[in-house]
Amino acid sequence: MNIPAELKYTKDHEWVRVEGDEVVVGITDFAQGELGDIVFIDIGTEGQELDHEAVFGTVEAVKTVSDLFMPVSGTVKEVNPGLADDPASVNTDPYGKGWMVRLAVKDQGQLDSLLTAAQYGELVGA
Repeated sequence: MNIPAELKYTKDHEWVRVEGDEVVVGITDFAQGELGDIVFIDIGTEGQELDHEAVFGTVEAVKTVSDLFMPVSGTVKEVNPGLADDPASVNTDPYGKGWMVRLAVKDQGQLDSLLTAAQYGELVGA
């Protein structure tokens, strides 16, 4: 299982890459593995300001549908345009081509409450 050390994580299995005052968010390798083959991603929150832990979209796999939760409060600046044509990129490259959204962070202090790679590894038993 891949858990990149430079990222931050949530207990809901989202990852966060900090890029200045913005962050890029996706789901973890563990999460995509648990979901199985991802067939559709619905994120209709571009341009919206959402609170920490608000649902910003859903991921549909062959066997289930799972909500996506905001790791921090912020405004959804961009949804990955490649997901519409290739939702399976979340399975094959969850930390690269399979990213979900780019956010403008409202409160940088919330980033401190996210898990480190080591803490997330403990959570998922890696």
